[in-house]
Amino acid sequence: MTNLKKEIRVLCLIDQAFEDLELWYPILRLMEENIIIHLAGERANEKYIGKYGIPAISEYSFKDINYKEYDALLIPGGWAPDKLRRFPKVIEIVRYMNEQERPIGHICHAGWVLISADILRGKQVTSTLGIKDDMTNAGGLWIDAPVVVDGNIISSRKPLDLPFYMKEFIEILTNKNK
Repeated sequence: MTNLKKEIRVLCLIDQAFEDLELWYPILRLMEENIIIHLAGERANEKYIGKYGIPAISEYSFKDINYKEYDALLIPGGWAPDKLRRFPKVIEIVRYMNEQERPIGHICHAGWVLISADILRGKQVTSTLGIKDDMTNAGGLWIDAPVVVDGNIISSRKPLDLPFYMKEFIEILTNKNK
C-alpha cells in the first residue's frame, strides 16, 4: 500500500456499454492504494451497464461535479467513449485536466474522448488498433505498446494491458502527490 501525504482523488467518467474490466480493474487497484475514486455520468445515481452486463452506479453528474477538486481523470473504453465525447461538459473536464497537467488515463476506445477534446497533437499515445487512424488523424503519435506515457497522458490498448497501465498510472499519480 502506498504511503501518501495527502488524500488523492480520481474522477472516472462512465456511460452505457463501458468495457467492464477497463472500469472495474482500475477502481479496485486504486482502492488498494487508498486512492478515492468517484464515478460521474450524465446523471447522478444512475445505473450504467457494461458491455458484459456488470453494472456501475454514478455518484455524480458531469454537470454537478466539482471536477477541479480531482487529482486525475480515468476514462474506460468500450462503446461508452463514443457517447461521452458528445457531452460539452466532458470535453470541458478533459481540457481542464490537461491544462492543469493532471494525469489522464485512457484505454482502448477512450482515446475518442481525448480526440474530441483536441489534446493529442504531438503526443505519443496508444489505443485499440481499431481507432489507430483516429488517433493519428488527431495528431497523436501512435505506438503499439501495452502502455504509453507522454507527460500527463497515460494510454493503453486493451484489457490484457491493464496491469501495466495501472502500474504506470498509480506511480505517476502517487509521485505527483507526495
